Amino acid sequence: MTATAETTDTAPAPSRPARGPGSRADGWIRRAPLLPALIFVIIVTQLPFLATIYYSLQSWNLVRPGSRQFVGLENYAGVFTDSQFRSVALNTVLLTVGAVVFAMVLGLLFALLLDRRFFGRGFVRTLLITPFLITPVAGALLWKTVLFDPVYGLINFVLGPFGAGNTDWVSTFPLTSVMIALVWQWTPFMMLLTLAGLQSQPADVLEAARVDGATGFAIFREVTLPHLRRFIELGVVLGAIYLVNTFDTIYMMTQGGPGIASANLPFYIYQRAFLGFDVGQSAAMGVVVVVGTIVVATFALRLIFRSFSGSEEAS
Repeated sequence: MTATAETTDTAPAPSRPARGPGSRADGWIRRAPLLPALIFVIIVTQLPFLATIYYSLQSWNLVRPGSRQFVGLENYAGVFTDSQFRSVALNTVLLTVGAVVFAMVLGLLFALLLDRRFFGRGFVRTLLITPFLITPVAGALLWKTVLFDPVYGLINFVLGPFGAGNTDWVSTFPLTSVMIALVWQWTPFMMLLTLAGLQSQPADVLEAARVDGATGFAIFREVTLPHLRRFIELGVVLGAIYLVNTFDTIYMMTQGGPGIASANLPFYIYQRAFLGFDVGQSAAMGVVVVVGTIVVATFALRLIFRSFSGSEEAS
């Protein structure tokens, strides 16, 4: 017993693999194929952003030769005191939140429809996906000229018998018109995302709920909706990230007008930079918008990752 114990006590501990220059070289060799992509991303994204920060610290208007001078944070102070910037920021929030919420609600309803078996389901699914396959510029022109036109538009043609056929929708309700076009475009994306969540539900859980006597609405509220939470959050975050940068739909439908009634932050920055030629002020606005978007997106992505990790631990 003693000899065995002494042998056991004096047994050498398992040796750890040495981390020497060879292992470091192997790590760099594995990462080497990614370096060109990393360098390309830095050149395309980070260098222009650094240049934007540099121009945001200067007062420079292209139509006034010799006006370029260093002003520090004066442009940023002007951004936060600009009443038009605040109005456009409010338009951006309303447009993004409204389009995302309505697109998600409609997408969920269509997903619940397509989750059932009926004749022609494949054809209906194809029709519902089609708006997402159309380019934003073509979709905006379609809504402006075919549907919202005050003289030849289909909406006024349908509403004509009810006494509402003479409305100039784009001029009277510019922000709402743009929002409707964006909802039409993004509803298929939300539908596909929630449909994938519906079809990933465990069939035995739904069957057990039916056996227990739960109604269809109770099953949706207590089983289906909690299961779809991750998919809904993901759709809302991705939709908001894309829709906050909307430019082409606004440019083709309203060009930000009348006034700035339908302009969002990207379009307003475009106006200040390429129509007003105010490089310093527009650069400061761009930096503020980028920083704000990064903060909101980081917070939202953390919520989603926490939801996914929580569900994985629960399972």
